[in-house]
Amino acid sequence: MRLLVIDTALGACTAAVFEDERPLAVRFEPMTKGHQERLGGLVRDVMAEAGGAYGDLDRIGVTVGPGSFTGLRVGLAFAQGLGAAVDRPVVGISTLDGLAASLEGADAPVAALIDARRGQVYAKLFSQGLAIGPDEALPLDEAARRITAQGEGVRLVGNGVAVLVEAIPDLSFASIDPRVAPAPEALARLVRAADPETHPPRPLYLRAPDATPPSRLPGQPRQPAP
Repeated sequence: MRLLVIDTALGACTAAVFEDERPLAVRFEPMTKGHQERLGGLVRDVMAEAGGAYGDLDRIGVTVGPGSFTGLRVGLAFAQGLGAAVDRPVVGISTLDGLAASLEGADAPVAALIDARRGQVYAKLFSQGLAIGPDEALPLDEAARRITAQGEGVRLVGNGVAVLVEAIPDLSFASIDPRVAPAPEALARLVRAADPETHPPRPLYLRAPDATPPSRLPGQPRQPAP
């Protein structure tokens, strides 16, 4: 199975082509902004390096969140547009699933964490490689409580690790991997194993956007304060 995987949800821009478990071409560039300008070039480069045509792909995988609102839209729009153009299924993968799958050896309990700001993390817990709860937005103290309940062997992964450990020093017993994005190889494994019918490429938003609509239309006078 030949796969193209795309990730723009967090602190990197990723494009990679895999043939079954073998990486044919991988581009992984850490960045917090600029995904829209960079993604098309990365996909072009990995497709050229991998050889073959876009029609040789069997499926396309893309991270659906949680993550940056802007970043998610970039990756999803690109993947869906390409999937429609070459008539191939597009598979959506949770960013938290991708982070957890990035760790070597999944027997120990794992907590995948993304910095959600405003005193929260996006979190998902795993045991024996299987999720034991949904993707959630949690206050730091609640996330710490759930992680502590998993025992001292728990492994923390993701860019939310630093903010959680800084706020809750008692978590210093945990094994820490503060990576900024899922590993391309982990995403490829998840995309290959997923059922496209049950993993659609829809954005996974766990919280309303920070932006709010304007209170008045352009040209309208400001309303006096009550």
